[in-house]
Amino acid sequence: MRSPKHPKQSLHHPRIRQQILRFRLERWHRISLYGISGLLTASGILWLIVHYFLRVAGEFGETVNPVEPWSMKLHGAAAMAMLFFVGSLLLSHIRRAHHARRNRYSGWSMAALLAWLTISGYALYYIASEASRPLWSAGHWMPGLLLPLLLVLHIFLGRSAAR
Repeated sequence: MRSPKHPKQSLHHPRIRQQILRFRLERWHRISLYGISGLLTASGILWLIVHYFLRVAGEFGETVNPVEPWSMKLHGAAAMAMLFFVGSLLLSHIRRAHHARRNRYSGWSMAALLAWLTISGYALYYIASEASRPLWSAGHWMPGLLLPLLLVLHIFLGRSAAR
């Protein structure tokens, strides 16, 4: 039998309900997500600029800029960290907000965009042939440029709904 000190384990109990309605991430979690998102965006944009606009002239024509492979390595490392932090949101943020029916459209849009970027990034690394690489690349970086905009929108809508 439960002691009277412990709350009833029901989603309708006021203390449990209050915990579920808290969607704001802890400070360290927010800073980590914003930092990784910024690094992911910056490294992706750096790769785009270097790949398309800063080619180096070589002995046999244009060659790969030396910054390009390093920007790609940084982007891949940031993507791995982003996967970790998005996974950490599943129980603490996404599940609670979904059950409370809060910010669903922008939240599911974020989830869908992140899923697509994961799939297309995986495809670029493991599946794309030389012939299909430009299509996979465009299908990855074009939606990738939407990520920071959608993240800002999601945060704005979430904070305005909390007020």
